[in-house]
Amino acid sequence: MASTSFFGASSSSSSSSIPDPKSYDVFLSFSGEDTRYTFTDHLFQALVKRGIRTFRDDEQLRRGEAIAPELLKAIEDSRSSVIIFSENYAHSRWCLDELVKIMDCQKDVGHTVFPIFYHVDPSHVRNQTGRFGEAFAGYEENLKDKEKVGRWRTALREAGNLSGWHLQLQDGYESNHIKKMTNRIFCQLNCKRLYVGNNLVGIDSRINKVNLLLHMGSNDIRIIGIYGVGGIGKTTIGKVIYNELSREFECMSFLENIGTISNTQGLPHLKNQLLGDILDGDQGTSMMNKRVFIVLDDVDHLEQLECLLGNGGWLGEGSRVIITTRNKHLLTVQGVDDMYEVPKLKFGEAEELFNLYAFQQNVSKLEFINLSHRMIYYCQGLPLALKVLGSLLFNKTIPQWKSELHKLAREPTMEIHNVLKRSYDGLGRTEKNILLDVACFFGDEDKDFVSRILDGCNFHAEIGLKNLNDMCLITIPYNKIHMHDLIRKMAWEIVREDYPHKPNKWSRL
Repeated sequence: MASTSFFGASSSSSSSSIPDPKSYDVFLSFSGEDTRYTFTDHLFQALVKRGIRTFRDDEQLRRGEAIAPELLKAIEDSRSSVIIFSENYAHSRWCLDELVKIMDCQKDVGHTVFPIFYHVDPSHVRNQTGRFGEAFAGYEENLKDKEKVGRWRTALREAGNLSGWHLQLQDGYESNHIKKMTNRIFCQLNCKRLYVGNNLVGIDSRINKVNLLLHMGSNDIRIIGIYGVGGIGKTTIGKVIYNELSREFECMSFLENIGTISNTQGLPHLKNQLLGDILDGDQGTSMMNKRVFIVLDDVDHLEQLECLLGNGGWLGEGSRVIITTRNKHLLTVQGVDDMYEVPKLKFGEAEELFNLYAFQQNVSKLEFINLSHRMIYYCQGLPLALKVLGSLLFNKTIPQWKSELHKLAREPTMEIHNVLKRSYDGLGRTEKNILLDVACFFGDEDKDFVSRILDGCNFHAEIGLKNLNDMCLITIPYNKIHMHDLIRKMAWEIVREDYPHKPNKWSRL
């Protein structure tokens, strides 16, 4: 059997990961006589720990004169190869046959090649001199198949001209070089990167704010919360930061859509995904004290954090955890080190994002400017709404745009409504009543005035309004209760959804 490693990505993250039909990220080509139990083994373990799916052959495959078909298939099924040129590499016909196959794949299918010149001069590889020359002197004398020898020479010359790493005895600790190699391979292959789509308008300023809270230069453990209303971009921010920073850590995990998955598949399922990511499928190792990067996305109950994170005592020095949620209070109870509330897009950002979906360019068509501005105002800086409505109106006529605006005045787009309604569904009965009352009766009213009326209905306004504020369903700037227009429209739809054509049966008018 061949020795392989798979990074057990969770189903939540795999659904968003960049699709890749290959079985392996890296095929290791090396001389077993020289490095199997030393440098190659250390490199293999480092690649595996970074979640890089790596193929390394076992000794029992190397029997007989012809290269095993399993090895040729493994090369074809790999995105790249790492070739460890060592003193006796050219003395192995198996290695040379592997090399020919690797260089053929590089030319034919864009297979990436990373050469490592391990205690050998790259010029000896290119020109078949030194120990490589001694091996070829024997082949020229003893092998009848001169064409094969020629193919070996060509492959060595091509591989020797590639940019790679040259390790010499006086170059210091191998572990430091292996770390650099692993990081470069991880970055170049985009291993376990999450798909975030295009048109990430306004993302840079938000990423910079979160990065400042992460304190990446320090070696302490940091747990950061990102909160905001549904559709504001919390998950996207988490994915972008994960793609940028996770390669710097020993282990990484992105658990997406925790609230929904915990309801449908249970918390043990999510716990197993986290264990699989952190332990790389090796249940014989411990989670304790590993330097990890974890994103817990869309958390909506404290028990999810208790199950997946606990008090964080198992995290190793330098670990970072990001929690995204609609509920600010969960972050307070968890005792996170810092929080970031995702703001709505400014008008210029919102306009650019909407135009990219509605017109597939960052400026509006001249005849649509007034209509597009009305749509942008309707969305009130919510990225989800801008994307959904922009996509809906792409390639539509002016009369169709006007018709959609009239329709939106009466009923919300269901894709937007359903995302926002998840926050409403998570409320208690009292908070639901308060939300609907605020949406239907109070617009930017004084908090104390509204509280007196709600208390007269036995709605416990002080704690109820605090809970709605924590859920990002209202804000209370300058003691005025403010509600996003799309949340207000979501509440109106809830009031009338059971009897859409019978206002006399609505709970509120």
